[in-house]
Amino acid sequence: MTFAPIRSRGHDAGQASDSVRSVRRHRTGFWLIAFAFATAMAFSTVPTPLYSIYQTRDGFSTFAVTVVFAAYAIGVLTSLLLAGHVSDSVGRKRVLIAALALELGSAVLFLTVLSFPGLVVARVISGLGVGLMTATATAHLQELHAAHRPGASTERFAIVSTAANIGGIGLGSLVSGVLAQFVASPLRVPYLVFVALLLVAVAAVTLTPETVEARFARPAYRPQRLGTGQQGLASYLAAVGGGFASFAVLGLFTSVAPGFVAGTLHHHSHALAGLVTFAVFGASALAQMLTGRLTARVRTFAGLVVPAIGIAVVTISLDAPSFALFLIGGIAAGAGAGVLFKSSIGAVAAASLPAKRGEALAGLFLVSYLGLALPIVGIGVATRYLATTTVMAWFAVAFVALLAVVGVLTTRPHTADIRTERTKS
Repeated sequence: MTFAPIRSRGHDAGQASDSVRSVRRHRTGFWLIAFAFATAMAFSTVPTPLYSIYQTRDGFSTFAVTVVFAAYAIGVLTSLLLAGHVSDSVGRKRVLIAALALELGSAVLFLTVLSFPGLVVARVISGLGVGLMTATATAHLQELHAAHRPGASTERFAIVSTAANIGGIGLGSLVSGVLAQFVASPLRVPYLVFVALLLVAVAAVTLTPETVEARFARPAYRPQRLGTGQQGLASYLAAVGGGFASFAVLGLFTSVAPGFVAGTLHHHSHALAGLVTFAVFGASALAQMLTGRLTARVRTFAGLVVPAIGIAVVTISLDAPSFALFLIGGIAAGAGAGVLFKSSIGAVAAASLPAKRGEALAGLFLVSYLGLALPIVGIGVATRYLATTTVMAWFAVAFVALLAVVGVLTTRPHTADIRTERTKS
């Protein structure tokens, strides 16, 4: 006679208790990673309202500001290309702690090296950290969300991740601008504040559960590849094209836009410069939260049309000139860009295989950060030879054309994907 093993009530209760504790740890970890993500992204825009102070102190031109900004974008792109996907193999927490360490190193350089080359190096290091942070934190948030809310809608993940990313960027500029306006050492205090916050973020990451088991036999290293391994070509191009366009808007308001406020529009308040950036990014984050229940078609339409209108209004405001129009146009452009980027990141995350999620998101961010860098560098170069209003008019034309291409790819993905598959076969 054989007997089945007897399971005691205490054993069952212990398993249930462990399950509850695991859910709680993952729920708490979700918010801790969101905090760390937002803090790192906020630090990335601390210099934005300070550029005018650097320009006054060192005689920087608008082109010099774009060089410093381009250094940041180069750091982001390099990091995404070479290491944005490695958390799929080594674990999310290791990469996130490395990213925060780079941000801390950048802050120390801003505090200690005051020359123009020092600013460039500090921005490159900050970009390297952000490149590690973006795709890794986004993937970690999705996995933590799935662990503590299995089977639930991913809407909260999408809102929190994009709010931490884009909302954090706007918050950093606001905090930095307000501090610069009212403290005695505007080029030191903002960085000291974020050194403290970044240290707290490191502690937050260490307390969070890991969601990827590190591989002992790691695959041969290769740089970042684009694609999801599952999604069709046209759909993927539509997603990354939307990311490129969204970040072109966001890059405008984290680089040369504060200079437009001080120069073309004649408002020299550092707090006001930070407020403009915060309003644009705040509108972006808020629009993502308020459009969750809209159909995909309506969200796509809003993400393509609203930023086009916003950039047109910004261009008109510089010719008028009118700060009120500039702010209204910036808010509209930011809101539309946020909706468009949310759609892009949701599409890529949903279509990615779990083992390739970090890689797929890194590919999206790689193309998106090209949108952050290339148009802004072009604007910086062009302003050396043309009037600001002329340069912005050409930017608006190119931006609307890009949105039109994204719209075509979005509304006709299936036909293009079928053609692509036939070509492969």
